[in-house]
Amino acid sequence: MILGVYWYFKFPENLYHFKFFKFFEGYGGHADNAAELIVRIQVDNIEDFIIKLEELKTRFKKAFLHLNINKNQLIISIGSHQLFDFDFQFALEIEELLVRENALLLDSSIPFKSLSTKTYHIERDNFGNNEHRFIQIVGSELKKDNAENLSIRIDCNLPLTDKKFFVNDLKSICREENINVFYYINHDFNSHCNLMLFFTNGRQKTHSIQTVNLNSFGAKVRQLTQKYQVHFGHLEGLKYYPQNGPHVELIVDEEYILN
Repeated sequence: MILGVYWYFKFPENLYHFKFFKFFEGYGGHADNAAELIVRIQVDNIEDFIIKLEELKTRFKKAFLHLNINKNQLIISIGSHQLFDFDFQFALEIEELLVRENALLLDSSIPFKSLSTKTYHIERDNFGNNEHRFIQIVGSELKKDNAENLSIRIDCNLPLTDKKFFVNDLKSICREENINVFYYINHDFNSHCNLMLFFTNGRQKTHSIQTVNLNSFGAKVRQLTQKYQVHFGHLEGLKYYPQNGPHVELIVDEEYILN
């Protein structure tokens, strides 16, 4: 799974500028849909253009691409519930191809009848489904440049005397499991503590995409329950809900992750 900085509700202001593509924000809840980068164009030789586009796609294996085709007209869509940096970089590369091919930008408000389609799926890692129920995958509120962040969240509690050693062991697991952001929120009480742990990564660019094996990570966290008196979930209700922090242990791209 890819964790880290992404965009869904708003465009990444100040980071990317497009001549052709338009950003269509996602809508959560009952109207749930992907965010998309979309362009409608016309080229002289559609078959040749698609071949070149497919060659470009081989460099962006983690990006989703969909084409609607009508003769020499084409609607190109890059879409996902998490648009990472590499998706926007892919769109920029497509724009360079459009310029080289002298593509004509068309009015997207004019009705378009799709005669054929092509879909290029994301290359997925064969990690299997998440086997650990204590792992939650959570988003965040908007950060710098409208960024959001996809993180692992784990709620747990343990004796206060074990907290420092437990946190240090978690940092070691992060380094082993391709995670470079780790922070937590706590509430200490009666020689015990409730913890809300967050694990994620920074911006995911084309040549530095990080994938996390949730099952491998979760198995190592579970092993710590044999070393410490760690229990998943919180004790004593809302009165002792974790509110102190965040306490940062590992961080990159901080302005896109923390307030």
